Parts: sequence; C-alpha cells; structure tokens
Amino acid sequence: MKELLITKNLVKRFGGLVAVNNVNIKVREKTITLLIGPNGSGKTTFINVCTGVLKPDGGKVIFDGKDITGYPSHKIYELGFVRTFQIPMPFQTLTVLDNVLAAMRNPGEYPIKALMRESWEKYEEENIKKALKILHRVGLDEYWDKPAYTLGGAHLKLLELARALATGAKLIALDEPIGGVDPAFADQILSYVRKLKESLGLTFLIVEHRIDITVPYADYAYAMDRGRVIAEGKPQDVVNDPKVIEVYIG
Repeated sequence: MKELLITKNLVKRFGGLVAVNNVNIKVREKTITLLIGPNGSGKTTFINVCTGVLKPDGGKVIFDGKDITGYPSHKIYELGFVRTFQIPMPFQTLTVLDNVLAAMRNPGEYPIKALMRESWEKYEEENIKKALKILHRVGLDEYWDKPAYTLGGAHLKLLELARALATGAKLIALDEPIGGVDPAFADQILSYVRKLKESLGLTFLIVEHRIDITVPYADYAYAMDRGRVIAEGKPQDVVNDPKVIEVYIG
C-alpha cells in the first residue's frame, strides 16, 4: 500500500514558538490516519502547512509522489488534497445542495462560457446527480433544499465532509470533524467516514482530541505534543503510551 502523504522534518515557526518541530508523518493510501494531541500541540498548524494555508519554515511535504512544499492551497486542491475546518464555513444562505455544487468544477463558471448555455448545461445536470449521491452517502439527502444556516452543528460537519467529497479528492484532512458534537452524532459522522474509506477507497487524515470516540475508527495514529510527534503506531497502542497519557492528564 503506497504512502499518499509524507512529511519530512516539517517545521513551522511563529516568532520564537516552534509550532511544528521536525515532524515526520506518513499517511498510507485507503486508510484513516489519526493525529491526536492536546490543544496547542500543533495538529492544526501541521494540517495548515501541508495544505498550503501556511508556508513551512523547513522540511518537505510529498503528496502522491510529488513535492508540494510551499504550494498555494488552490494548487494542492487541484492535485487532490483538501481539508475541512474546525468551524464549518458554508455559504449560509445557499441550500445544502448548492453548497455541494459550489465545490464542483463547471465550465459555466467562466465568463465567456457562461453565455453559451449548451457548453455547460450537461455538466450542471451531471453535477446535480453527483451532489445528490454525495448527500445520500453522508445522510444529508433529506436536507438538500434547506438553507445551510438552518442546519445543526452535526449536520454542518457532515456538509463540510460532503463538500470535500465533491472535489473528487484523493486525500481529505478532517480538522476536528466531531468537535462540539454530541457523542451519538459523533459516532455517526465517523461511521460515514469509515464507510467512505471502504466503499470509495478514500484516504483520510483526522485531527482530533476526542480520542475515546475516534480511536476505534482509525487504522494508524500519531500523537503530538508541543510541536513534536511523541508516539505512533496502532491507535490503541498510541493512546496507551505513557508519554501520551502524561500529556493528556498531566
């Protein structure tokens, strides 16, 4: 099984603070890799550097065999590596369906082609069909015509997932996909992720601190503290590592 994402001695500094300190992480294709750690451990900063939101101060990011170090977010997106955010940011007044469609490519988005309906109409129809299938896969099909602002917290997290799926990504980084969500809904969200991995062969990198809920769904895990990786291996072994227990409970 090939390694879809590899970071080599990745570094990100904010003044005198080293938020990501020589981090080496590998994400294998068609797996769910979990990145855990207490607040402030560098998890989100790591994702931001990998996906082009922040520029690294050292090291390399290799995605699907290509060195993407320092690439801007839109180029990384085009290569098939996307991420969601801790706080969902949908287009509030658009419907759930239109939010998913907004993540898809359509020739009609270009000013000149927009005037030639025949050049983009079939793409619009195909995208609608694909979007409805995606909404079904994440349990949002009955909400397709609802404005995004009417959704609850758990459903907004699922909409973030649906929009990531709509891009056709190979690797999806989920930043706290169950953060602030009731445990019953949290299991539901992670169940959808697991099914997507198994049915579509997708790859996920999940950043979470609610390890009690997330660990059973992961194939491999890393733990970070103060910018460094302090443990890696099978998820249950990582959470039982003395160093990990110490940083969580002090």
